[in-house]
Amino acid sequence: MENGFAVRLVQFGIRTLNTHQVEQSDKFNVEIHQMKNLDLNRIPKFDNPLYISLDMDGFDPAFAPGVSHHEPGGLTSRQVINLIQIINLIQSIDSEIIGADIVEYNPNRDFQNMTAFLAAKMMKEILSKMI
Repeated sequence: MENGFAVRLVQFGIRTLNTHQVEQSDKFNVEIHQMKNLDLNRIPKFDNPLYISLDMDGFDPAFAPGVSHHEPGGLTSRQVINLIQIINLIQSIDSEIIGADIVEYNPNRDFQNMTAFLAAKMMKEILSKMI
């Protein structure tokens, strides 16, 4: 955002924001959809091109224990799958998801590879919308 590489940043599933994060989101006009009032029926339309960055610690720890920062009340795997599908549906016919990444996976904290499998599933869902 600082260097102008992105014109818009939208975040879903935010549980807590400290003062600095609020200041930064205000400074860069970040659109934040917090967990406490998340409504998947009110997802905004995105302009092309679209890049998706999935932060694994946005999931509830029950679904993704393999992250560095555990915070209850996060997204479920079904909510994120629905979000990925909704984003693709509300895009125009010529929607262009140009890339994606998955961040904040910590294998040292994972339990029976639950988070690794979830990350792979999410990437598969995202990639299926790119082809």
